[in-house]
Amino acid sequence: MNDLGSLVQQTADRLAGQQLGVVVAGLAGGAVEIRGAGRTSTGPDAAVPDAHTLFEIGSVTKVFTSLALARLALAGSAALDEPLADVLADALPPGVTVPAKGGTPITLRHLATHTSGLPRLPAGMLLPALVVPNKPDPYRDCTSDALLAGLARTRLRAEPGRGFRYSNLGAGLLGLALAHRAGTGYEELIAREVCAPLGLADTVITVDAERSARLARGHTAWRRAVPFWHLADLAGAGGLRSTAADLAILLRAQLASGPQDGSPLGPAIALTREVDHRVNPVAWMHLGWLAYRLHARQGGHLQIWHNGETGGFRSFVAFDPEKQVGVILLANTRRSVDPAGVALLRTLQNG
Repeated sequence: MNDLGSLVQQTADRLAGQQLGVVVAGLAGGAVEIRGAGRTSTGPDAAVPDAHTLFEIGSVTKVFTSLALARLALAGSAALDEPLADVLADALPPGVTVPAKGGTPITLRHLATHTSGLPRLPAGMLLPALVVPNKPDPYRDCTSDALLAGLARTRLRAEPGRGFRYSNLGAGLLGLALAHRAGTGYEELIAREVCAPLGLADTVITVDAERSARLARGHTAWRRAVPFWHLADLAGAGGLRSTAADLAILLRAQLASGPQDGSPLGPAIALTREVDHRVNPVAWMHLGWLAYRLHARQGGHLQIWHNGETGGFRSFVAFDPEKQVGVILLANTRRSVDPAGVALLRTLQNG
């Protein structure tokens, strides 16, 4: 086993002591290594998860939503600075308007960079900090009708474009708006604009019988099984399921990206990274990705990343285009894998 494979396996083995099951991928120097450890469930049919095991990826979905935005923008079907109100004009209920503040409308760019001023969650919804076993997911009632009607009760926390405020509501509205503009559903939009061009085989919302056999079961931190989440029409914020194999293809495209790299998504990936909104002196937001630069004493490396969490799953995806390395961690227990992901990425950056 080569050094990259050893590092990835060691990370998976360590996490297996904290998680029920985990899959770890490392990318470096053009090579990809994927290793699994633990179990896909607590049932008798449990297996060791692998590159093709499906996990809920939670907010890593936002990366796909923003890539779809970049694709539509480059095709002329949408514009980054197009007001959300214009995109949803014929879908809003009578008397409902998209909120604005300081005379500034919310644009698609604002939604993708979490600078819309929208609250984290839809009006009247509590943060799902505690998921109770055998209870349905907290986003199940976020239909398009409910989300759009809820805009009438939504007040912006800040003028759009003025400050960073992480918003699942904003990302969900972005996915809803893009699907509306494309005349299709969100899952179909992502399949057409992202999955098909990259050749992703298992990044979906709807799980058929064949994929169901490869779908890990989510668990609480105490390893109690919990229901799968379905985010209804808030899917653009966190509704996708995927595999380490698919996410490795996505990261390889991210590492190779550039307007002239020749890949189908090269220009769209480049556009997502051309946009940045400064969060603080060392961190900023691209379209869909968070990024920061380590202090010089820590190597000064660039880290572009996103994590995800649902009722029974955690995910972490990160890469450094300058050092050409990346990591993916997927777990079926609601216990953070971020520290292990950051540690593995920094090891690869220093290698």
